Amino acid sequence: MTEYTDHHTPQGLRTRGTVVVVPGRGESHATYNRFGRRLAADAYRVRVVNAPDLDPGDTDGSLARYGRQLAAAVEGTAAEDGVVHPVVLVGADSGAVAVAALLGSAGPAAAGQPDAVVLAGLPGRTAAGAGGWESELDIRTSCPTHRAVLTDDPGVRRGSLDAPVPAALLTAAHDAEITVPALLLAGDADPLADLDALERTTKSLPHARLSVVLGGHHDVLNDLTHRSVAAEVVTFLEALRDGLRPAVTVRAGSW
Repeated sequence: MTEYTDHHTPQGLRTRGTVVVVPGRGESHATYNRFGRRLAADAYRVRVVNAPDLDPGDTDGSLARYGRQLAAAVEGTAAEDGVVHPVVLVGADSGAVAVAALLGSAGPAAAGQPDAVVLAGLPGRTAAGAGGWESELDIRTSCPTHRAVLTDDPGVRRGSLDAPVPAALLTAAHDAEITVPALLLAGDADPLADLDALERTTKSLPHARLSVVLGGHHDVLNDLTHRSVAAEVVTFLEALRDGLRPAVTVRAGSW
């Protein structure tokens, strides 16, 4: 597999920032084509990299190696004016674990100097126990389009959710002292998520928000509510450009 896939901003629009997507267990670049195109349409440069290879027998070494790859991927987005900020890392599943652990263990320099992170579907310690492809799909998503994408993609490794994330990395991710702004995303129907732990993690960080998706499954970026989730990510990206001040606030009224 190539090291990355790029989604460029529409011709004539000024690039508003750089987003590097880090897939999770079993996922390929194609898993995030829809997400990448949607963010690129909003004038963000999107690069989807390979999922991390986290060796349970060498967690520190595999994490350090992946950090160097990630830093190179960020630097590789540079055009004539250099890397366009804000630089935001979007990690999913084990990709979220790797990003959080990198930021917590060695700071932003180890992960390509991001200005912010999005951690989607950060897993808890619950094992998947999928027991077959259809069961794994049920854990991942209820979106029929995304189920077809995963099923038809020869780059997707089936059964990957049954391979546990190394416990040491899970601890490092949940205990990470992330100093850059962070958006955590989780589905309330994700059997792999520990929402209580995610809430504790969010409250422990200086600039973080946990957004829980109603009916969301594990692949929260690609589930049935992918439009709403992408909008949440874009809102976060836009707020970053203005010192974390949201451009739109609710002054009065109710639904």
